[in-house]
Amino acid sequence: MATAYIGLGSNLAEPAKQIQLAVDAIGTVAQSRISAVSSLYFSRPMGPQDQPDYMNAVLALETELTPLALLDALQAIEQQAGRVRKGNRWGPRILDLDIILYDAQVINSERLIIPHYGMTEREFVLLPLAEIAPQLSLPSGELVSDLSKAIATNGLKIYGKLQLN
Repeated sequence: MATAYIGLGSNLAEPAKQIQLAVDAIGTVAQSRISAVSSLYFSRPMGPQDQPDYMNAVLALETELTPLALLDALQAIEQQAGRVRKGNRWGPRILDLDIILYDAQVINSERLIIPHYGMTEREFVLLPLAEIAPQLSLPSGELVSDLSKAIATNGLKIYGKLQLN
């Protein structure tokens, strides 16, 4: 079994509900089991500010799926939620599921980059990740706890708890 860390984000169609539905759906992914889920966080959008604020969380998933099979499963969940992939990288979205880490693997392919690019500069990834895995070491050797202490919070706030079914 590998441990994958998944970032969840939404800023459309009742974002807290979308994140909870995504957690529930990830809990049904074959050959996988959620082992931890962070609180739900309220964050400002990256990129254009003329869009709603985001809800974000991170979960730990024990899985036997390969990274690409997991990516396919997550993209199917996004599609079921109504996500339409557009060229606008920083625009609003109903659901965004990203593989942040997959064990200590480093992957740089056309479809998947792990560790997720920019994760060390994103408070809405690092702080929820530190909540559930503070002693986690990145492939670079950096500790999540150290990175999370050094990052600006940019107004990030805990919104509430998510449920594991």
